[in-house]
Amino acid sequence: MYGYVVVNKPELKIKEYDMYRSYYCGLCEELLSDYGINGQISISYDMTFLLVLLTGLYEPDTTYKEARCIAHPVHKHPVRRNKITTYVADMNVLMTYYKCVDDWQDDKKLMKKLLASSLTNKVKRIEKAYPPKARIIKAALDRMSELENNNESNIDLLAEQFGIIMAQILCMKNDEWYDTLKVMGNSLGRFIYILDAYDFDIFIENVLKSHMAQFAAGFESLPIIENVDLLRNVIYSGVFTRFGIAKNKREQVEEV
Repeated sequence: MYGYVVVNKPELKIKEYDMYRSYYCGLCEELLSDYGINGQISISYDMTFLLVLLTGLYEPDTTYKEARCIAHPVHKHPVRRNKITTYVADMNVLMTYYKCVDDWQDDKKLMKKLLASSLTNKVKRIEKAYPPKARIIKAALDRMSELENNNESNIDLLAEQFGIIMAQILCMKNDEWYDTLKVMGNSLGRFIYILDAYDFDIFIENVLKSHMAQFAAGFESLPIIENVDLLRNVIYSGVFTRFGIAKNKREQVEEV
């Protein structure tokens, strides 16, 4: 994952940011307990957002505790976990594994091969638990890699594949919200891919805003009450802080 779906911290209330961090820490703890250090290092803000979103939609029983860890050795910090944390951790590791395999095949990055090898047996369990989802995600990543290696210039063909991936991840189950979440995931995936991969001009900027507008429209149709202001902070503000940073970096490179 790319780390573009983040909060705009200055605009959050302290209690909202603490809530966000508690889910992040819960996901971190879940990755460590289920997949070890190599699973833990795959954690992303994108997945944390999806965890908070799906928790708000499905309202599962959530455990709360305060704990210390390597990152917070002195003071205890809040940790929240639920069954969606487990699902998101699985998807986080699955994506990390497939991306590492792809990086090894394309660029022979040894560290990626080693990381993938360390997760192989556990990924087999994930693939067995979510067979159609795993197949679709892998096929989309393979297609995306093929297009990139062939220097495909059509932005929609490339972004479409990451849209397929995010749609699969966001659609945790086949229920009344499936169609809405699929559209949202598709829009978010396209937004993330384009933001990460392309230089900016007015056309690209408008494409990105269009994808997030579609995601936001789907979000506002969901009956989410829990942490709704936190989620709106990410959707309407946080992602565009990353957008601004990415845009400025590209403009600075062009000036050089």
